[in-house]
Amino acid sequence: MNGLLVLIPIALLLGMLGLGAFLWSLRSGQYDDLDGAAHRILSDNDDAPNA
Repeated sequence: MNGLLVLIPIALLLGMLGLGAFLWSLRSGQYDDLDGAAHRILSDNDDAPNA
């Protein structure tokens, strides 16, 4: 029972930190262009280095 008194607040703190990080990433624009990377892979671009 004493272990739960320590683990529950730690779990809540980690959950709040995760939620805060997610909300920060939303506000900073991390999810604005979800299709851009997929289209860049498929486009035939002459600027890409030859490997």
